[in-house]
Amino acid sequence: MKLIIGNKAYSSWSLRGWLACKQSGLPFEEVVVPLYDQDWDRRREGAEFAPSSGKVPILWDGEAVVWDSLAIIEYLADKVGRDRFWPADEAARAMARSMAAEMHSSFIALRRQHSMNIRQVYSPVPPSEAVVADLSRIMELWAQARARFAGDGQFLFGDFGATDIMFAPVCTRIVTYSLPVPRFAAAYIHSVLTHPFMQDWIAGAQEEDWVIEQFEHPARA
Repeated sequence: MKLIIGNKAYSSWSLRGWLACKQSGLPFEEVVVPLYDQDWDRRREGAEFAPSSGKVPILWDGEAVVWDSLAIIEYLADKVGRDRFWPADEAARAMARSMAAEMHSSFIALRRQHSMNIRQVYSPVPPSEAVVADLSRIMELWAQARARFAGDGQFLFGDFGATDIMFAPVCTRIVTYSLPVPRFAAAYIHSVLTHPFMQDWIAGAQEEDWVIEQFEHPARA
């Protein structure tokens, strides 16, 4: 398999696709493509990017091609067994899938005003009302999952899985922008960011030379 991703410092969707590949346990080639560099438009027109219209991540597995992080999760779950990504319990699995889908389609204010930048930690600034609403909903989801299904585990449904993968970039954003969260959420964020997969990604981000100025700023409304 070959996974094409963007800069590790900034590309939240690439992070999700990469974590999914790591979680699968399958060997894969990692190809990092610098976002928005001078060759970006030309590169996006190449055959490898055509199925996704130039978006990353994109996973090639022989003749099979999968783009969009949630689709990559599902494709890999089919290959290696769904229990590696999703809870075995039916009720837990239903909630986990719903949360992953909501993360996939929602929380636009948090995404736009607090872009992912793993290499920075900014001084706290009061977030906008829209971001506060997004964070409140995320905290509600995390609290419900932890209370109902986490048991003694460190993650949303006990073991690290697809829902944690989908929310991993949120964890980085909360740290980068010093956003206020309850104590239980801080403990969960610590568990995500110290997971070996995340430590590998963060180390890779720190080693990158590329800087994209539009993502190098404190939060914007």
